Amino acid sequence: MLPDAFATRISRALDTFLRTEASGGVVLLVATAMALLWANSPLGGLYHHLREMHLGLHVGGETLALSVEAWINDGLMAVFFFVVGLEIKREVLVGELSSLRSATLPVAAALGGAVVPALLYLALNQDGPHSAGWGVPMATDIAFAVGILTLLRSRAPEWLKSFLVALAIADDLIAVAVIALFYTPRISMGPLLAAAGILVVMAGLNLAGARRPAWFVLPAVALWAAVLASGVHATVAGVAAAAMVPARPRAAAAGARGPGAGEFAESPLSRLEHRLLPWTTYLVLPLFALVNAGVAIRASALAGAATSPLTLGVVVGLVVGKPAGIVGASWLARASGLAHLPDGARWSELVGAACLGGVGFTMSIFIAALAFAEGGALDLARIGILFGSALSAILGFGILRLATAGRHGASDGDEAGSDPL
Repeated sequence: MLPDAFATRISRALDTFLRTEASGGVVLLVATAMALLWANSPLGGLYHHLREMHLGLHVGGETLALSVEAWINDGLMAVFFFVVGLEIKREVLVGELSSLRSATLPVAAALGGAVVPALLYLALNQDGPHSAGWGVPMATDIAFAVGILTLLRSRAPEWLKSFLVALAIADDLIAVAVIALFYTPRISMGPLLAAAGILVVMAGLNLAGARRPAWFVLPAVALWAAVLASGVHATVAGVAAAAMVPARPRAAAAGARGPGAGEFAESPLSRLEHRLLPWTTYLVLPLFALVNAGVAIRASALAGAATSPLTLGVVVGLVVGKPAGIVGASWLARASGLAHLPDGARWSELVGAACLGGVGFTMSIFIAALAFAEGGALDLARIGILFGSALSAILGFGILRLATAGRHGASDGDEAGSDPL
């Protein structure tokens, strides 16, 4: 059991996180709508011109020139993945993933929610030219999913909020592993070894007692540059750098296993997460949506998408595969005795949350951009992501609204066990 004061701090941090993600979902939705309207307006040509315009960065005698889209997808999104890495480390140390008992259910659900959509996609695209897109329907967009959940206000039980956050964070970890292992076309060993050396330096700073966040910023930027040059996608550098950030306000005592009560909130990890989360939520992700969601939706494009195995694979993976995998894996974990549903949990609520897991959006678009360099295939994937995510959101909200009808004004314990699967 966590001490009461520590548990209260973690609960407040979770509430702040949920509020930020929920409002961020609204901003993300506005940015998506702007991108779609702009790309389908008479100014659509300007939209594509600005997205493909190249900008250069001069450092010494070297010049790094990338398109605006690449600067956002490879640069700013590395900051987003750095925050994702901080969130993963927090959950592993003091959150829902900090003990085997609490972590088993969301981790099993995340694995099921990744494997089943990929298999359904491959079933429709195994022999086609777009088989590389199997990773697209595996992802969950935490901002949108949490944002939809908060629309239920007090009707959504606390266990469901914690489960969905833990599920999405475990899902992010799987997505990062997939990007690193399967969407890396080439590897240059020199820069990769340099990146490994930088990680060693960051680990040494941690062990030596460096606790000012600034000590880790410059090595993180150098790590990003080295990973980008190595051929591994640069966003992986964000998660790797976050793992080196101290979770204690001071050097760990010998034999200590984790941050103690009250320590985590004052740690560099916690401070960096709170400082960067608003920037990634209200700037980085909206810019990503603005640059990547602008699909020209014409009658011919929609007709092609309706019969495309690629688009159908993405939609079926998100709408059917995600909830089937999450619920199926959760049931298996519970039936085997490896995991237990929290007190007062309802299977119908878990089904609704599983449908929200099909809101892939940001992460799905990100993986699609890695899987498909060719514009036509990428547009088909984006149409599938937009349609599948919207349908998943509607289904998830509808199911949860019905499932939580009796929750209003009642505690979880009052409703326990009312709808066994």
